[in-house]
Amino acid sequence: MELAKRLPLRVISVDSACVYRGLDIGTAKPGPEERRIAPHCLVDLCSPHERYSAARFAEDARREIARAGELGQVPVLVGGTMLYFRALERGLADLPGANAALRKAIQARAGREGWPALYEELRQLDPAAAERISSNDGARIERALEVLRLTGRTISELWSDAPAAAPRSYLKFALIPEDRSAWRRRIEERFDDMMNRGWLEEAGALHKLKLDPGLPAARVAGYRQLLEHLDGEFSLDEARARGIRATRALGRRQLTWLRAEEGIVRLVAENPECAVRVENEIHAHWRIRNRRATPGEDCK
Repeated sequence: MELAKRLPLRVISVDSACVYRGLDIGTAKPGPEERRIAPHCLVDLCSPHERYSAARFAEDARREIARAGELGQVPVLVGGTMLYFRALERGLADLPGANAALRKAIQARAGREGWPALYEELRQLDPAAAERISSNDGARIERALEVLRLTGRTISELWSDAPAAAPRSYLKFALIPEDRSAWRRRIEERFDDMMNRGWLEEAGALHKLKLDPGLPAARVAGYRQLLEHLDGEFSLDEARARGIRATRALGRRQLTWLRAEEGIVRLVAENPECAVRVENEIHAHWRIRNRRATPGEDCK
């Protein structure tokens, strides 16, 4: 928001949950005032009954980046879905399509044994993929096992074989929490604040849609646990505890991705001068490239 007051931004959301309509409070989706200051693209694109993909994101994001160039805006991609960043920057692997019979068999096993058991199997077969997937992320565990059965190769191997995306110059920044204990407390406080603002009621509206539990919208951290509570699987207190654990696990995976990312500027999240630092880096980038262009064109 601070950077939007300094530069003509076009904010492009890189969040696999914010694309779904009706998932507002629990995704920390930007509100009307935030969107007034800095309009956000790729938010509220889909029904919760749909499946949005990394391939679709990469196509949509490229379109919005090009639009920013046409309007003389700085395209800023913001969010925590790291696979989407990879799809945009590095291209996508040639993965097989979904196999309904195989997915049904994997889901049946998960029903009997639980997703953590299938995750352990994945960890043995494809540790590189398991490192980037939560032990409770059924959709991604299912996909990784499905690809392995269909191709005989691990999904991490196929990721590494992905064709390179079209060359593009990105400035990359990561907000890293300096105090991990405070970071964990903030996640808990944030969860409770969302509950106080009506998150359970929002999850109730989603529950009425009778979503397939395997759909991405039903598996978002926090929503999944609240939906399971509404299904009568456990108490609200237990849903809260599980939701906080799931959110922390998501954060740890994001930090793991960021530690492995090359060419990234790491910013201390608690530093109030982050926006100034980013603005200075953008201006330096323009000077180094040493050509006249509008900000949006140059940030391509």
